[in-house]
Amino acid sequence: MKLAILSDLHGNLEATRAVGEALEREAPDGLVLLGDLIDYGMRSNEVVSLVRSWSFPVLCNLRGNHEQAILTGDFSRFSTQRGRQSARYTQSVLTDGTLAYLRGLTDGPCAFYADGAHCLALHGSPDDVYWGSIRPGPQPDACREYDYVFSGHSHLPHYFEVYYPADDPPFRNRKRTAFLNPGSVGQPRNHIPHAQFALLDTATCDLRLQKVPYDVASEQRTFRGQTDDFYRERLEKGI
Repeated sequence: MKLAILSDLHGNLEATRAVGEALEREAPDGLVLLGDLIDYGMRSNEVVSLVRSWSFPVLCNLRGNHEQAILTGDFSRFSTQRGRQSARYTQSVLTDGTLAYLRGLTDGPCAFYADGAHCLALHGSPDDVYWGSIRPGPQPDACREYDYVFSGHSHLPHYFEVYYPADDPPFRNRKRTAFLNPGSVGQPRNHIPHAQFALLDTATCDLRLQKVPYDVASEQRTFRGQTDDFYRERLEKGI
């Protein structure tokens, strides 16, 4: 089963269009959406509308911390004033249709099976599902039962494996769990200014961390002083 894993689209319509075109070519069997469709970018409504138009089966569609903050009106956990300002601006322009769609997103982690693989999808981390980040290294025992753990939020792609102790002599008493962050579609922070997502074939374990160029300058022109210029400028360098 080929999965397309997307996270952190952040109202960037040009980047989302580029990823959608790539998905049409790849024809995945299912989508895993890890949250933060909205905010930072100027076209949150348009991004939601585009994602809703895609015909691929959606296995998980999660709220991110930006959806959660805007739906609850609690902006206290943003680390900067410019972040709070951006979220309030986005809240002010979301349509009733967009808000209704966001309210229907999964509130918390999503566990599912794909071709026999036990998967867990969450926006943040197991101990903080909205605002936490998984980083390479030891992981909580709660992840042991899953074959794959998909997470976003950090905007930094990663793939690593943890081998937990297990009573399983044929596998040398170890249980493998793979941890995947696809990076950010709309606001990458790994110094590569392309729209980023992941493709995973659960049958072959083939993984591709995809990087798709898009028209950054066109997206930047949608910023007209509604938010801090930082969010426009960072798109050029992927920071």
